[in-house]
Amino acid sequence: MTTAKKKKIATWIIVPLMLLIFLWDIFTVILGNVWNARIRVTPETFDGQYGSRIHFLNTANSDAILVESDGHFALIDAGEGSSNPRRNNPHPGYEASVIAYIKKVAADGQGGAHLDFILGTHCHYDHIGGFPALLDDKSIRIDRAYFKRYDPAVDRKLDENWGLEGIYQDILTRLQARGIELVQDLPDTPFAFGSFTLQFFNTVTPRALYGKGENAASVGVKVTRGSRSAFLAADITRTTGLTKILEDEIGQVDVLKLGHHGYFGSGSFSWYRKLQPKIGIVTNYLGKIYPNEKWMLIVFARLPLLATPENDGVIVSFADSGELILTNHIYGGVPS
Repeated sequence: MTTAKKKKIATWIIVPLMLLIFLWDIFTVILGNVWNARIRVTPETFDGQYGSRIHFLNTANSDAILVESDGHFALIDAGEGSSNPRRNNPHPGYEASVIAYIKKVAADGQGGAHLDFILGTHCHYDHIGGFPALLDDKSIRIDRAYFKRYDPAVDRKLDENWGLEGIYQDILTRLQARGIELVQDLPDTPFAFGSFTLQFFNTVTPRALYGKGENAASVGVKVTRGSRSAFLAADITRTTGLTKILEDEIGQVDVLKLGHHGYFGSGSFSWYRKLQPKIGIVTNYLGKIYPNEKWMLIVFARLPLLATPENDGVIVSFADSGELILTNHIYGGVPS
């Protein structure tokens, strides 16, 4: 077979395949719009009419989640900071916006704020990079800090280049300097938090996942009020094998904060089938979700997806009536 003939055959295969992928992507986007049209999202006003709530802050493709219930507040991850060792060029972090939001929403009436606890889900900078600045602000009182012990054996390849242990030790030093209680043996049983019941998952990283990467150490949090629940999946992924380990333990939920920002391997058919979420929150731009993951979420799981950057933050309120109320543009609604 001549080279020209081989090229012709390749063209006849590749071009229709690319066209099919393009049409399938258009179909997925249209279907996603249909699912999204079925949920009601209104701008947040902070008028106090709703019950306990979860604030998904806008920190682009990083996590900062404020949990609120009956005057109690907890911060799960703190967004990406300004000194990410992975970035060669200066990059603006989200420390200032996270701190400002906390001081507005969790205000203590004395010019500061009060957090019952903070939790670092794992040692990637896009999750815990904002904690040093938060801990440096002494007007924010923090009762307790949950940080699972860091083990470099979980991610042998990336520890040195990504500075994982460095940011972890930096945070521990600041916690000690402020005398904040540090809990490294995380509880795995449910506990009350205002009207919410919280439960940590993956409190001990399975030995079988050592070497799979720091995402395998991710601590997930289930938030429950009455018959409604949400699961905050940190960077729990299919690629580490963690979704398979946890899916039966977690059970069905109403809201799912997608693991690993919707990147490749963030979920699986089994994961979505077992959890059966009704609403998906992604701490990333919708356009950055990997195509295969977006297809799985929209076509298979039929999930309405709310992206925190494109919505300027999202709040899921667990109303006393049992209704889930979705609001966005949360920064504009914060009272001055």
